[in-house]
Amino acid sequence: MTDLRPAILSLSASDLEAWLVANHAPAYRRRQIWGWLARGAASFEAMNDIPKALRSDLGRDFRSTSLTTVVNTEADHALTSKTLYELDGGHSVEAVVMRYADRSTLCISSQAGCPIGCPFCATGKFPFGRNLKAHEIVEQATDAVRLLATEGRRLSHVVFMGMGEPMANYQSVVESVRRITDPDLLGISPRRIVVSTSGLIPRIEQLAAEKLPVTLAISLHAARNELRDVLVPINRKYPVDLLIKAAQGYADATGRRVSYEWVLLAGVNDTERDAKELGRLLRRRLAHVNLIPFNPVEDTPYRAPDRASIRRFKEWVEGQGLNVTVRDTRGREADAACGQLHERVMRERSAAPKVAARVPSVIGS
Repeated sequence: MTDLRPAILSLSASDLEAWLVANHAPAYRRRQIWGWLARGAASFEAMNDIPKALRSDLGRDFRSTSLTTVVNTEADHALTSKTLYELDGGHSVEAVVMRYADRSTLCISSQAGCPIGCPFCATGKFPFGRNLKAHEIVEQATDAVRLLATEGRRLSHVVFMGMGEPMANYQSVVESVRRITDPDLLGISPRRIVVSTSGLIPRIEQLAAEKLPVTLAISLHAARNELRDVLVPINRKYPVDLLIKAAQGYADATGRRVSYEWVLLAGVNDTERDAKELGRLLRRRLAHVNLIPFNPVEDTPYRAPDRASIRRFKEWVEGQGLNVTVRDTRGREADAACGQLHERVMRERSAAPKVAARVPSVIGS
């Protein structure tokens, strides 16, 4: 049966305070409730400094979260964990927690599916579902807080690099960033938040005016239109030279260095020519290049370069005078590339009726 109660984080601060007053509770309880969510409380009953009657009223009218966990996976000796959540209405999204010596990072989803259709990305292989609401994005973060709290860790960084194109769900993403950075809720510095885009230029310009000093990440992957039209189809509408100009405008407006993401595809964009084109595009700009070895996706023609090729391409790009890092490839065992866990679970679900029909005695045992 569908639970029609709204999620508590779907209310704004003022709306929650109004509900509290209407239920004979002081408005300051709102900060207590948010504080508990920020510390990873899984239920209203866990909020033990809130009167029992109020906890009961909260449980009557709200859910502590709208997300339902479908499956969890782990990799890298439990340093990487991935969760597939079901949303209200039946769509699903993924979130990945990555633990490092000096930080804990959440890779967060902003859409169920992705409308951009990059051919090397697992997310784009399924039909686009819908935009996430702001509270559904924030709930991924509060669930990560809950998970990390059991390990004596805290969430320190958030990257909008999960399922979806964040700039195509602009209002919800910006609202979720404001709530994730709100000192009354998670209080994460905006300078520790990365918002990525495949190149929606009008939204880059809009974000520059928001006074939110988040890091902008451009999913670049190619420095010439001919190749980028294939790898990132939105390039046909917003070509690469105009994209770089908009990104530099963001850097000028915010003083924040732009990160350029480059998924390395063997024999496709890892040549010396590609390195030189990237150098011409970004030289003398406030930029950093993140090289990301391809995490193989089934039913695509692409493959990952070997270590020697990755090292050689990095040296070529550094030779162009650019700052470069090779991103630590995490979670191959956990289907941690964008969309892979969702793809596997959806494939298993679609196959399940056929298996059940073929071997009913096993399914029923």
